[in-house]
Amino acid sequence: MENIFQTVNDIQQSPLWGLAWKLLWFSIAIIWVSLILWTLKDARKRIDDGLIIGVAVATSLVFPFIGTLVYTILRPSEYLADAQERELEMAAMEQSLHQTRTCPKCEEPVLDGFIICPRCRRELRRLCRSCGQPVELHWKICPYCMHDGGGAAEDYAVGAGSQERERAEN
Repeated sequence: MENIFQTVNDIQQSPLWGLAWKLLWFSIAIIWVSLILWTLKDARKRIDDGLIIGVAVATSLVFPFIGTLVYTILRPSEYLADAQERELEMAAMEQSLHQTRTCPKCEEPVLDGFIICPRCRRELRRLCRSCGQPVELHWKICPYCMHDGGGAAEDYAVGAGSQERERAEN
């Protein structure tokens, strides 16, 4: 039994054993510093508040390995850039939804170029007699050719029925 303890004691007193322990502790320290830097880098990509970033890095510094594990569990699921991109996409979709026109009478969605509602046949726009461009009902002048209709309905044509009115007037 005495030989076994003497052998273990000789191994522990050996310079190679000391070097192995120093390399082990050095490797652990390198991994710890790497985890702290990774926490900092990842937190900057995911968190907007500097105080929360500082707390996450301090936790990784004070509690080696456990702090990084806690941060990994509690961190936001998406990057700030992804969240901003998603918000921009949602804003663009909302804007496109608000640009969709509906018929004031039947609430049917209509395209921007429609002159009348295809469902209830309500007049949505008139055609300018001068240039033929669609003119909103409340406009007093055609913005394309500057024809002054004076806001009167008879000065603007409506779709296919305008040709019939012109024939009836002549």
